[in-house]
Amino acid sequence: MSKSEEVSRNFRSLVEKAERKFARVRDAPLHPYGQTGLPYGHFFHKVFKAYMQLWKYQQENRAKLMESGLQRWEIGEIASRIGQLYFNQYMRTSEARFLLEAYVFYEAIFYRKYFNGSASSREIRFKELRFHARFLMVALILNRVEMIKLLVDRLKELVEESRINFRETNFKEWKLVVQEILRFLKADSDVLNIRPLRYTATYDSYPSSYPFVARYHAKRLLRFKDAILTSYHRNEVKFADLSLDTFRMLQCLEWEPSGAFYQKQLVEPRDNGVVIDNSATSGMIDINLFADMTDPNLPPNPKKAVLYRPSVTQLIATIATACQELPPDNVLLIYISAPRDTLHQSSFEFENTGILGKGSHRSAPTKNQNGVRENHSSDKGVLNRHYENYLVLGPSRNRGSNMLFPGDIIPFTRRPLFLIIDSDGSHSFKVLRGAELGEPVSLFLSPSTPSYKNSSFLDDASQHGSQFTFFLAAPLQAFCQLVDYKLAYANMDTLSSMEKIISESYSKWEETLCTSMDLDLAWAQLLCDPFLRRLILRFIFCRAVLTLFSIPEKNDGHLPECLPELPRVFSPHSESVQSAIIQLATCLKVSDCFRFS
Repeated sequence: MSKSEEVSRNFRSLVEKAERKFARVRDAPLHPYGQTGLPYGHFFHKVFKAYMQLWKYQQENRAKLMESGLQRWEIGEIASRIGQLYFNQYMRTSEARFLLEAYVFYEAIFYRKYFNGSASSREIRFKELRFHARFLMVALILNRVEMIKLLVDRLKELVEESRINFRETNFKEWKLVVQEILRFLKADSDVLNIRPLRYTATYDSYPSSYPFVARYHAKRLLRFKDAILTSYHRNEVKFADLSLDTFRMLQCLEWEPSGAFYQKQLVEPRDNGVVIDNSATSGMIDINLFADMTDPNLPPNPKKAVLYRPSVTQLIATIATACQELPPDNVLLIYISAPRDTLHQSSFEFENTGILGKGSHRSAPTKNQNGVRENHSSDKGVLNRHYENYLVLGPSRNRGSNMLFPGDIIPFTRRPLFLIIDSDGSHSFKVLRGAELGEPVSLFLSPSTPSYKNSSFLDDASQHGSQFTFFLAAPLQAFCQLVDYKLAYANMDTLSSMEKIISESYSKWEETLCTSMDLDLAWAQLLCDPFLRRLILRFIFCRAVLTLFSIPEKNDGHLPECLPELPRVFSPHSESVQSAIIQLATCLKVSDCFRFS
């Protein structure tokens, strides 16, 4: 056996070994509260080790492997699988380094054109299409605008070429993928082109209020390290298994990576010191390139479970696992974007089950020695009102398994919860306040009806994502959408003025929050976390804007609500809050859209 044949045989053996190991973790849940304990961590380590061993082997024996018939697409397939492993691990851990490593591998595959020539093989073409879809997801989450444009253009070209070259194959699904991404980008174009949704010190920290934040102390302080995000709407804007609403919330609960990413060139020195470009034939990829993109001083991102259209059983199981694993003095954020049942408005009754009793009664909540609410029920049943209304997390044909009642959340109030309900039926969750089983729940409840100056947004709200979520993730862009101001036409001076108004207002509100003696413990215990503090500030802004916005036949359904109530100083009609909206409206010359007191 020749040396080349032996190298080729060893390579094929390593490929088979890596693929077998990958099959064991292929279907593991892409979130931190599934099969991600020690057993899975052990398997992931073994899979990753197998693929890195394979990658290193092909690097060291590249010439002999090429002689024995190794194709460039096979190198691309290995690199793509490593990128997939990195991305999956990011989804399970929320660690930015894994997402950035995935980007490094995918970008190298793209620029080195490993899949070029796929027009001759349907199998290779499908691999190339899947690669582009996965790279698009990573580029979207990292907000790499220019790369996204390149990938979308190339994906459209590939689908059209495939339709012509492989006439016997139906590429309808891939046409839908293209339509999905185009619809997603159209809905999110303003956000992608302005500023990152992630927490960025440049935009989201305020020097004048920092001393008050640094000295802040409450009776109890909670850490934020865990979140569950899910959404379901018919015809919602999404790409793959990521809806626009969960995409926005995912990003606004992460730190923005930094570094010389945009300027970094994928080049390598040879032994003799000559620099060569890797974009053509090299199989070398610098897997440590992410070190140049990240700030080592940033804290870790909160872990997030992003659930795509889960059944209620799956959602509850995930919440239960997260609560069980939640460390002491930590809070779990739960974000749910879903509609109420518009076909069955009447109460859902559990007949003859003994679960609900018409005469059940719950006594008024009391407080324990820590000031935390406790409830003492005089009946083993639960109040009917906890099961009168519900959200729909899936198609109506599976009605029972897709109905989420406020009462379904009550068992988990033994742990601190921050609940964000974005729904036309959100206010039905007000019944949770006072029904807690040990910890005070903090609630953000969306308006049941959005408000827009341009009525076309109301006619096709599903094309733009939720207005309330938009305010929590990108308040300035949401404000502009509300008043129908085209950000694309704004000059830099206008954008800078808007940012200055918001920053100064948030800084004042932040100082007031940290010094208030009237702030409920449910909110006070969250203020030490920058992500949660930012959400509270943005809620104050959102509520003020929507309250002061002038529309005919306005009612409480157009306004968001928080429970427990924030101090009156944050009322939309207070001078410190209203002045910010006046300044912003004046800056954009849209004061006629508001009614100020």
